[in-house]
Formats: sequence, structure tokens, C-alpha cells
Amino acid sequence: MVSLTTPICDFGWKAPDFDLPGTDGRRHSPASARGPNGLLVMFICNHCPYVKAVLERILRDCRDLRGHGIGAVAIMSNDPTDYPEDSWDNMVRVARELDFPFPYLLDESQAVAKAYGAVCTPDFFGFNAQLELQYRGRLDASRKESVPAARRDLFEAMLQVAQTGQGPREQIPSIGCSIKWKDEPR
Repeated sequence: MVSLTTPICDFGWKAPDFDLPGTDGRRHSPASARGPNGLLVMFICNHCPYVKAVLERILRDCRDLRGHGIGAVAIMSNDPTDYPEDSWDNMVRVARELDFPFPYLLDESQAVAKAYGAVCTPDFFGFNAQLELQYRGRLDASRKESVPAARRDLFEAMLQVAQTGQGPREQIPSIGCSIKWKDEPR
């Protein structure tokens, strides 16, 4: 398992479009998932220890952000061949069991992850109401272990985006497991 950090935020970069199937039986796009004040696009998966360590906080923050007009969507782009925990059936199960407050989407071709330049799970892309990138940072100080009472970096940044349309200039990269690309040598 390779641990990677995300690149710095490319302020103003426009969200690439997508149309992906969700575990809720519907198809979703940035237009359908966005809120009036912005959109949070997250690349996550089921097996990653970094995601597992913070998933409850991701759910909490997305529920809280929804009340501030920020929509959210989670995308699973890993090749589940060697990671059966990331299979479609397990995506459906996890989303249902944890009552995801956002659509959980499958990027089977991995084209969306490539278009976004996603590198790891979790990888967060926070967009304003015009779908211009304003945040590419971490959820909080947690890594493979949850950090009690950690500052809510992502939540605070997206709250600022909801209120001003702009993200903070100082951002700390996210860290996580590399996306499991289909063309990686086995």
C-alpha cells in the first residue's frame, strides 16, 4: 500500500463533469449533487485504513455542510480486482449501513479520477457555487488513526467557501492510500 499526499489547490480550476451510477440506484453529476453554495467531491473507498479512520467524521462534516448549502458526493475509483472490499455490493452495503448523507458513486472506468487528478483515498475537492476549486486539503490531522478533537480543516474551509465563495489560502494536503489503477502492474 503506497501512501501519497495530494497536490496543492489550483484555485479556480473548474470541476470536470461526470455522470456516474450511485449506490442509491440513480445517476449523479456535479449539477445534481451541488448545493447552492458549492460542492464537495471526495474520492474514497471501503478498504483504505485512512478512510476507515475518518469515515464517521466525513459523514458528520457532510451532514453539517449540507445545512450551509454545500452538496457532497463520494466517488470510488479503485480497481476492486485485488481489493474485493471495494466491490459494488460492498459499496451498497456500506452506504446503507452508515446512512451516507451523499451519493456514493462508482467510477468503474477510472476516467473521473483521472480527470480530477485524484491520487489517494481520501482525496477532497471543494468547489464554490460556480464549481471553481477552492479547497484541496485534508479532512483533519488524522492519518491511519483518528486524532481526538482534531481541528475540522475541511469543514472550516468549506464553511468559508459557502460564506465567501473562496477557500483559505493556507491548506494542508490530504494523505492516504494510492488509488488502485487498473493499468498498474500486478
